[in-house]
Amino acid sequence: MIRLSGRLRSAVIIGLQGIRARKTRTLLSMISLFLGVLSVTVVQAASQLAQQAALADIELIEGIDGTLYMSVEGTPAATNATLRSLEGRSDATAVTQLPAIIGEPNVRPVNEGGSPFDEQWGGWGWSGGVRIECDPTGYCYEVIDEQYLQKPVGAAIELRVVGMSADIRQFRPFRLVAGEWLDFSADPSYSPGLVLNREAAKGLERYRVPAEMRIMGASDNPTPRILGVVEDGQRLPMAYARLDELLNWVNVGAQPDPYYGGIALEVLVAPEATETLQILRANLAAVGIGEDRLYVRVIDSRRQVEQMMLILRVVFFGMAGLVLLIGVAGILNVTLATVGERVEEFALRRAVGTPRMLLAGIVLAETMITGLFTAAAAIGFAALVFKVAGPFLAEVHYSLAAGSFPWEAALAGVIAGLFAGLLGGLIPAVRAARIPIASVMRA
Repeated sequence: MIRLSGRLRSAVIIGLQGIRARKTRTLLSMISLFLGVLSVTVVQAASQLAQQAALADIELIEGIDGTLYMSVEGTPAATNATLRSLEGRSDATAVTQLPAIIGEPNVRPVNEGGSPFDEQWGGWGWSGGVRIECDPTGYCYEVIDEQYLQKPVGAAIELRVVGMSADIRQFRPFRLVAGEWLDFSADPSYSPGLVLNREAAKGLERYRVPAEMRIMGASDNPTPRILGVVEDGQRLPMAYARLDELLNWVNVGAQPDPYYGGIALEVLVAPEATETLQILRANLAAVGIGEDRLYVRVIDSRRQVEQMMLILRVVFFGMAGLVLLIGVAGILNVTLATVGERVEEFALRRAVGTPRMLLAGIVLAETMITGLFTAAAAIGFAALVFKVAGPFLAEVHYSLAAGSFPWEAALAGVIAGLFAGLLGGLIPAVRAARIPIASVMRA
């Protein structure tokens, strides 16, 4: 081991001396290799940033990995049993979505169907446009409501209100943009507090609407309070509220329209909340909701993102590999020419007892050190561009706002530089090791 480390040290020292003695050729090798190493670094950095952005969105929409997701049907008995099981518990939350319209009554909202405000998808919302009629056989169909179509489009926006029995941010890490989040420790108010997402906030900022909210199945129209704005990864206008405040206006057994049915719940449970899960299953079973009527799954967001990114990585790394091979060919040509000029030097070293392996190590040390220098230059250039492009990346996606240059990209650049140096110097190293001692007679 000591002998091997001594030869390695000698190869590195002699290699550095060779690089210093042939600065121009070293520079040419670095130039030919720079684009290849830079392409590998950029592809790795881009894939890391894309995965970071995709994972952030999926965690906001689906939930953090390991969270248990349960879907409970919308019967009054199941809803009551679920809410009773989760009352006072913070390790699980029941979630439901209710269509709502904020604004003046007896008008059509500016975004019928709850579509984004810059992308009018068409269609009608729950409050009109079509109604459901059923014949004596039980067959139900949509009927266009002509009276509703005659209503003017007024100062109202349509959105979906998400009611929560507890703080959902432990499962879906919403980022607070402005204002404050819901306070679940206070007593419920008859004026529901709403936290809007960016799209809903855009609608209220763009259109001046009265503070009156119509919720599907509500006994009357409450006056909402806007508390804050969050980033939730949704394109549709959404608002988040305490479920107990919504239930002050909406009956648990409400089923105002056969098309929508009752209040269905989604339950998010922390991985360690085994006691809460047992109580929930027992209470649901007591009202006739067995395991066969429950949809349960464990959220695995990261695996989904990695599967989506794998194909893209293979394609782009393949393209980067081709560029890197061009750089390897460049360093190979330069190193072969250098070895051809140093035949007498290597023959003389062989004559004084230098082992063949050490000669090969000298050449490999030169090419690999050159690759390492190139990697440092490429990583530095990529990091500088990343820093300059930081504000633009923040506009593309919120998760890239304050990010640092991915260390995985720097590691990929170093590996690419060393690999290119090894590959480009392998043939010249073998040629240097095979130079006969008799070649010293040329000198």
